[in-house]
Amino acid sequence: MIETKPSIEKKILLEAFRLMATAKSMTEVYEENFKFVSKYVHATSRGHEAVQIALGLQLAPQDYLSAYYRDDSILLSIGMEPFELMLQLMAKRNDPFSGGRSYYCHPSLKDPDKPKIPHQSSATGMQAIPATGIAMGLQYLEQMEMSNPGDAGAPIVVCSLGDASVTEGEVAEAFQMAALKQFPILYLVQDNGWDISANAEETRAQDAAEYAKGFHGIETRRIEGNDFFECYTALQEVIATIRQERRPFLVHARVPLLNHHTSGVRKEWYRDDLKEHESRDPYPIFRQQLLEEGISEKTLKKIEQEARLKVEADFAKAKNAEDPRPDDLFTHDFAPTPVTGESGERVPANGEVKVMVDCALFAIEELMHKYPECLLYGQDVGGRLGGVFREAATLAQKFGDHRVFNTPIQEAFIVGSTVGMSAVGLKPIVEVQFADYIWPGLNQLFTEVSRSCYLSNGKWPVSMILRVPIGAYGSGGPYHSTSVESVVTNIRGIKIAYPSNGADLKGLLKAAYHDPNPVVIFEHKGLYWSKVRGTEAARCVMPGEDYILPFGMARSVVEADSGKVKKGDSLVVVTYGMGVHWALNAAKQFDGRVEVLDLRTLFPLDEAAMYEAAKRHGRCLVVTEEPVGNTFAQSLAARIQENCFEWLDAPVRTIGSENMPAIPLNETLEKTMIPSIEKTAAAIERLLRY
Repeated sequence: MIETKPSIEKKILLEAFRLMATAKSMTEVYEENFKFVSKYVHATSRGHEAVQIALGLQLAPQDYLSAYYRDDSILLSIGMEPFELMLQLMAKRNDPFSGGRSYYCHPSLKDPDKPKIPHQSSATGMQAIPATGIAMGLQYLEQMEMSNPGDAGAPIVVCSLGDASVTEGEVAEAFQMAALKQFPILYLVQDNGWDISANAEETRAQDAAEYAKGFHGIETRRIEGNDFFECYTALQEVIATIRQERRPFLVHARVPLLNHHTSGVRKEWYRDDLKEHESRDPYPIFRQQLLEEGISEKTLKKIEQEARLKVEADFAKAKNAEDPRPDDLFTHDFAPTPVTGESGERVPANGEVKVMVDCALFAIEELMHKYPECLLYGQDVGGRLGGVFREAATLAQKFGDHRVFNTPIQEAFIVGSTVGMSAVGLKPIVEVQFADYIWPGLNQLFTEVSRSCYLSNGKWPVSMILRVPIGAYGSGGPYHSTSVESVVTNIRGIKIAYPSNGADLKGLLKAAYHDPNPVVIFEHKGLYWSKVRGTEAARCVMPGEDYILPFGMARSVVEADSGKVKKGDSLVVVTYGMGVHWALNAAKQFDGRVEVLDLRTLFPLDEAAMYEAAKRHGRCLVVTEEPVGNTFAQSLAARIQENCFEWLDAPVRTIGSENMPAIPLNETLEKTMIPSIEKTAAAIERLLRY
């Protein structure tokens, strides 16, 4: 605590005390109604109020905030009412953040008169990457002269964290990028000395301020977070510096934890330091300071009484608010897309034949020429190399290193930063270098990207494209050959493409760009240059710039002879990606008896086309490159079986790679592992003879 109090306007001090009294009353009312409110888990800011209010009172509508689950005092201080917070506490229909879908103090806000709060998850460190992505987006907008700060000052980003969360590896990725690129972000770390039941001494080698010193370029401050005067003055200086100098800070605030970890983990079960923490309670400290400032006891008591009455009234009102309706479950999984049909020239007159990788390259170049909000980043996509598959070649030279740039080796940041970039109105196209490397990014893809639209009740869809080179090709070995679509298709809230040729890839990229939702595009490495035997059909006349192919539209790339279909002497192969080429070549051996249906997208899935083809032929083979057990391909087979059983003349069969842990490096072993034209032909023959 500082010994000499700085001068702060009386109006601000009275408002801060009103907010602190309100937050304290909320905690008390929740405790008094524990059996009722503990139906849904929650935590409060009790003990953290001073630093939170000092921050919230200084944020402006142009700013962005990533709050954590103990930050209800910040929310009050940016202008939220207790009633609004209580609607989320009780998971009510009109909860302004999530419509009853997420926990208390898990905000997402897009009000014009308040700081913007994009969706974040339960925020034990995961929010650091999306928040840093916002700051990266602000920096880009300023570089491109696409922002106008006006008289209110340049926007800043605040990422609020508990000290325990700083041990997460994803926080290090965020700090690394903020330090490296000098983003305008404040990391406010509230340190109460606890995780849940584990304390700082047993879990942390150093606190956040000491840790951040290892990231050169992040300036740090230490403050006593229970002293409003110290907090307000320190944050005022830091915020003004970030607005002016556009660089990152970390403020470490030591605070007491005066309430439970959450409603489900109560302090009396394990805490032995309650008296020491109570001695640092910011409420009596601030109250005494205000008396010393000449504010009367009568004035403070009046504020306290009014705060308590307000909280009680809001609590009663929230209890009587409407609960969500069953139909509410099915809204806002995706934002509506303007792309509803195929459009433009797929095969232009005098068009040139291009390999698949070049069709994608031209698609992105066309988008970047037209849309300044489009940018591309990932590992090795920058100017020196242009991607390990040359899939970004020449783009950095044409559009600059600020629009096409390399990232460090940090897949979580590559994926999760798109949440923040999208929040400021940008359209990032990012790349995971190989599908094998997607695993560190899955937490962000699942927890932050895919759920943002749904859990923000439609306010914050994430508009991004994630390109993923995939599949076995040329003895890539166990860490450059894996197929991962079954994992990714189990993440709800994202769209997924897996094209088999350059024309489809270009059209789907354009559709993905105009879609306000997150899109993953799997691009088989063996199809990029059509060097693999039998993949010549991946080369196409490149579609025109205006060509757009909507998601959820399968295509029959080989039709069966109608006479053989009528005789019941045919089948359909349902597949995607490299499987299309195995099936195309295998079909040549069966003289009009095989239809090949290319799904093109895995979600949304053209189920109608799949079921119609299965019913038409009565026999169906699903082909995948993944090991078959527990796969997306088996789920396709199950759906066909369930919906087409009466029309089937044989079981739906599935073929794929052998069920082994990894694809070996040796060429002979690789060929033994994965499907081929010959293996597909053998499976077709067995099914036709059934």
